[in-house]
Amino acid sequence: MLTLQQYVRLFTVSMVMAVVVTPLHAAQTPAVDVSAVQLEPKALDILKAMSARLTSAKGLSFKAVTTYEKPSRLGPPLAYSSVALVTEQRPDQLRVMTSGDGPATEFYYDGKQAYAFERKDKLLAQVDAPPTIDATLEAAYQRAAIYFPFTDVIVADPYKDLSRDMRVAFYIGQSTVVGDTTTDVIAYTSDTVFVQAWIGTEDKLPRRLRAVFLDDPTRSRHQVDFSDWKLSSAMPAAFFKPDQIESAHRIKFSPPPALRAPQGVKDPVTKP
Repeated sequence: MLTLQQYVRLFTVSMVMAVVVTPLHAAQTPAVDVSAVQLEPKALDILKAMSARLTSAKGLSFKAVTTYEKPSRLGPPLAYSSVALVTEQRPDQLRVMTSGDGPATEFYYDGKQAYAFERKDKLLAQVDAPPTIDATLEAAYQRAAIYFPFTDVIVADPYKDLSRDMRVAFYIGQSTVVGDTTTDVIAYTSDTVFVQAWIGTEDKLPRRLRAVFLDDPTRSRHQVDFSDWKLSSAMPAAFFKPDQIESAHRIKFSPPPALRAPQGVKDPVTKP
């Protein structure tokens, strides 16, 4: 057990460290009035460069580690995590393999059909899908509450989706901590969500997105860390369709009663 002197010393050290690591920019920046549109060109240029880099690739893959908060019985939030392995071939093929704090799930889109598959219990939902990834993501969200926190990265025009209803955007500075590279750090907000983003200074790829949905009374945080980027994909058609589906138990393509998208989240893309 710590003595009083040890406790005081640890408390003092922690306070000193908190002061040292607090970004100077954050300490000096006053609250922004989000009622007026305030878009810094430098922040928008970084988002545009990221979007251009992503859309220039006909195919891409990455790993996304998502951490999200839920209030505990005591009040302070608990953190849950999931890992998604994402492969996309534009304009009409997508595969998302998700595991983590809950059952592993698989989502496939082959240009004609969308599949939600839980391999452990062999549960399969299958439905006719629109002809593009964007429209299929929207249909999956509307019909089955399937929501990916990295949707803004895989749509056809990320900048268009990210800047929709944007009211404030500003440049924070550079970081060498996130993603094992130097990143430009920006923040932006709309009427529904506040996002802080870390984007590679050289490669223009997103490394971290951290969001708070403003309509969520708990102000829970949702964070996505990106890694293992590959801006090429030439996978066969069978890669975007689950195997072993002949013996699967068919279920409706609809949201489970307890599953809802994060409170305050906007519709992912334009209507199908």
